[in-house]
Amino acid sequence: MKLMRIGEFGAEKPVVRLDEDTYIDVSDAAGDFDEAFFGGGGLAALRPLVQERQAAGQVERFAGERIGAPFGRPHQILCIGLNYSDHAAETGMEAPPEPILFNKSPNTLIGPNDDVRIPRGSTKPDYEVELGIVIGRRTSYLESREEAAAAIAGFCVVNDVSERSFQTERSGQWVKGKSSETFNPAGPWLVTGDEISDVMNLGMWLDVNGGRRQTGSTATMIFDPFFIVQYLSQFLVMEPGDLINTGTPPGVAMGMNPPGWLQPGDVMELGIDELGTQRQRVIASR
Repeated sequence: MKLMRIGEFGAEKPVVRLDEDTYIDVSDAAGDFDEAFFGGGGLAALRPLVQERQAAGQVERFAGERIGAPFGRPHQILCIGLNYSDHAAETGMEAPPEPILFNKSPNTLIGPNDDVRIPRGSTKPDYEVELGIVIGRRTSYLESREEAAAAIAGFCVVNDVSERSFQTERSGQWVKGKSSETFNPAGPWLVTGDEISDVMNLGMWLDVNGGRRQTGSTATMIFDPFFIVQYLSQFLVMEPGDLINTGTPPGVAMGMNPPGWLQPGDVMELGIDELGTQRQRVIASR
């Protein structure tokens, strides 16, 4: 299934996308795609409902509605750094022996086509196309990759927007460079694993103003999604609806010579095979 939320910010309704033009409204049954939905077995109950409504002709057409993030604000956004071998190489750093973990503020979450705002004092705003994992149940101390796979609700496109001067020049944790307002576009869909041919062989790309910046594949991940989920479960409890950003391929602004930092008026377009595309306009600080 492809889970979506459409409507104005803060008032999105949950739907299941059928194709480019049509969807099934499940707002009366699901409430929202959030912690309660995922933790309460909502995914298992949703599939037969969608099939029933589709067979009954209860299909609606998109009419230009805003697309929100495909899930409600998570309990936490966890991020894995330097998780692509080719990206580690462009930064001049060695591949890490274990996943590098940091976090972003959950209120950075926005829709896939919403504006990205450069924060005050920013000098080095950057972009990162990434595969996102959404957790489907309360999870800790997983013992196998199979358990990890069963704990995943689905996958989505994310843009892990960063402010590199905040991240690397202001001391302390990376969270300062990751948690500014609007710094985590997600969507357009949350795709369940059964609809993805091979999550470890998905092409990824990102353009700025029509020029290609990032080209990569999940095939160059150092730590795959199932290892990441199992690994993180040894250190912390993940709640239903939590988001994990799993790292980015090469081509970030920081790795260019000279660096290609984002500027107000820039347009980012990005996507991952089978998971959809995003488009964000960069705007100035408040």
